[in-house]
Amino acid sequence: MTMISRRALLAAGAALPLAGGSPFAQAAGKVLRFGLSSFPPSLQPWVHTGTAALTVKLLIFRGLTGFDEKGEVRPELAESWTQDGPTGWIFKLRQANFHNGQPVTAEDVKWTLEQIAAPGSTAFMKAEFGGIETIETPDPRTVRIVMKEPTATLPIWLASPHMPIIAKGSIEGRGLGVGAGPFTLKDQERGVSIEVAAFGKYYKPGLPRLAGVKLVAYADENLRVAALQAGDLDLIEYVPWQSMDMIEKDPRLTLVSADGPFMGLNFNGGSGPFKDVRLRQAVAHAIRREEIVQAAFFGRGSKLEGIPILPGSPYFDAGRSTFWKYDPAKARTLMAEAGVAKGFSCTLLSTAQYGMHKSTAEIVQAHLGEIGIEVKLNLPDWAGRVDAAGKGRYEFMVQGTTADNNDPDGIAPLIDGDLPANMARSWQIPTPEIHALFAKGRAEFDLAKRKAIYAELEKFALEQAPLVGLAWRSQGYGMVKGVTGFKSLPGGTNFFSAYSMEETALA
Repeated sequence: MTMISRRALLAAGAALPLAGGSPFAQAAGKVLRFGLSSFPPSLQPWVHTGTAALTVKLLIFRGLTGFDEKGEVRPELAESWTQDGPTGWIFKLRQANFHNGQPVTAEDVKWTLEQIAAPGSTAFMKAEFGGIETIETPDPRTVRIVMKEPTATLPIWLASPHMPIIAKGSIEGRGLGVGAGPFTLKDQERGVSIEVAAFGKYYKPGLPRLAGVKLVAYADENLRVAALQAGDLDLIEYVPWQSMDMIEKDPRLTLVSADGPFMGLNFNGGSGPFKDVRLRQAVAHAIRREEIVQAAFFGRGSKLEGIPILPGSPYFDAGRSTFWKYDPAKARTLMAEAGVAKGFSCTLLSTAQYGMHKSTAEIVQAHLGEIGIEVKLNLPDWAGRVDAAGKGRYEFMVQGTTADNNDPDGIAPLIDGDLPANMARSWQIPTPEIHALFAKGRAEFDLAKRKAIYAELEKFALEQAPLVGLAWRSQGYGMVKGVTGFKSLPGGTNFFSAYSMEETALA
C-alpha cells in the first residue's frame, strides 16, 4: 500500500442550524471555554469564511483524511488509501457514524464530492475537484476516485478542513449539513457564542476527551486576552503579538505558536490602477517589511519578500525569496513606465477588527505615500471585509492567510488566477502560465522533477505579482496550564490546529 503519510510538503452569514436528534456523549470530561477572534460569518462546510469558522468546523466535521501535529496527512474517515493506476485512488472507509446516527458510506462520499464539483458550487476547492473523471462505489466502504490527470496531491486536498464529508442529502440551500466530527452542534447565540457537545459515536475510541466546548467570540483582541487572564476562558486563538511576552511570563498560562501564516497584498485586476502589473510591482518594492514585523508583530515574525514558501521546505530558494526587497528607486521607475510618475490615489481594504490587519494597512499607507501613492484606508469589521473581498469590491487589500498545506500546491488558491474567485486571492488577475505549471506539478510524483516545476512557477508569480508578500508571522494560542493535548500545527496547516481539539483535555 502506498499511503501518503509523509509531511504534507506539497489555508455571507447563513444561519447555523442545530443538528437535531444528534446523540451526545455522556463524557466524563469538562467543557472547555474557547475564545474565538470573531463570530463565524458562516459555517457552510465547503466555503472559506475565515479562521474562526475553520476552528468551529473542525469540531463538527471530518473528511476522508486530515492533518496530524507535524502537518502530515493522516487517516480520518478513510482508514487507508492506495494508488490505482496513473489517475486512480482507492479509499477504504472505516466504520463511522454521522451525527444523525447513520453510517458514513461510500455513497455519502460520492455525493459530497459531486456537490463540491457541481457547476453552481461555491465550494472553496471546487476547481481542484472539478478534475474528477469518475467516482465509483463498489461497496459501502470503498470509494474509487479517478482523476482526469495524475494527481499526486489528492490525499492532501482531502485533508483540507474545507473538504468535510457530509451525509447525503442533508444540505438544503445554504444550510449546515450533517457531519461526522468529534463534537455535535448543541446551541448558539448568534453573534456571541456557539456550543458543541461530545459525539458519543465518534469513530476514535476514547475521543473526544472533553465533554464539550463553548466558543465565545471576542472581537476585541485585548478583551480576549483579559478574559484568559481573568479565568473566564481556557484557550484563545489569535493571541495578539503585544501580549505574547506577558502570556509566556505568566505562571498560570501557556503560549504555543508556530510560523506559517503571513501578511500580503491582493489586487483588483479587473478595474482600478492595479490592472497594470508594473504598479503591483512598484508597491512590492516600496515597503520596508521589517517595520511591519516590528509594529504589527512585535518582532515575532520575519520579512516576506517573495512567494510564501517557508525556509526549510525543499522548495525554498534563498535567491528568489528576496525578489521584492525594498527598492524605492525601482518603484518610482516602474510608476514612470506605467505613466503615473507623479503618483496616484487608491483605496486599501483592511479591517480594524484585527490589530495586525490595521497596523499592516497603516504602514503600507505610509510607505506608499513616500513614493507619491496616496492611500485611503477602508476598515470595515471582519464580516464586511470578507464580503467585500469575496465580491471584488476593492482596489487592493491587506491579506492575512496561509497556504492550504505545506506543499507548494497549497499556494494555488492564493495565486492561481484561473481558479474560481475566493476571498483569499486577487480579483480578476488571470495567470495561465501559473495555472498550467500547478497542473504539471500536481501530476508529477518525483520530488526532483516537482522542484524544477515549482521553481519555474515561482518565477512567473514573482514577475506577475498576483500576491505580494509582506511578513511571516508567528501565530499563537494562549491557554491555562490545565489544558493538555492541544497542538499548534506547523506551516501551512497552522490554521487547522483545531484538529487537535479531539485530544484536548482540561484538568
